Amino acid sequence: MSTSTRMTDDQVPSHRAIENLIARYAELVDDGDFAGLGVLLADATFTGSGEPVRGREAIEKLFRDTLIVHADGTPRTQHVTTNVAIEVDELTGTAVSRSYVTVLQALPGLPLQPIAAGRYHDRFQHREGRWCFVERRVRITLVGEVSHHLRQAPANR
Repeated sequence: MSTSTRMTDDQVPSHRAIENLIARYAELVDDGDFAGLGVLLADATFTGSGEPVRGREAIEKLFRDTLIVHADGTPRTQHVTTNVAIEVDELTGTAVSRSYVTVLQALPGLPLQPIAAGRYHDRFQHREGRWCFVERRVRITLVGEVSHHLRQAPANR
């Protein structure tokens, strides 16, 4: 894939715009802004541990139904995204990325600890002067204490 630098309408190079989308996803989850996640992923297919979902309302509902929100209105998490590899094809206006995710959580009575780790596999498309998600696949491979994070902890640990 090409690594030239398409500029978006706000003059951000493609790689940076895509990194910003990846970072924005983490911020929205950690803020408990599930409506914002729905908007961010409105044109995307999201695949986590269940069936793929698509569309703003379905994605917002998935997060509301899955994550525990605490008294401060957040899941009390920090998603740390690392090892981000982005490949941009400027000619077709498409991109793919791979990254690692580590989810940290702390609560009163629960010390700061990693609760999950895995990989993101994303696809993006450049539309109307901006980059957007078209697919996010989440594969969690390491699971710790998630009983304060997920409404129903996974049976397989």
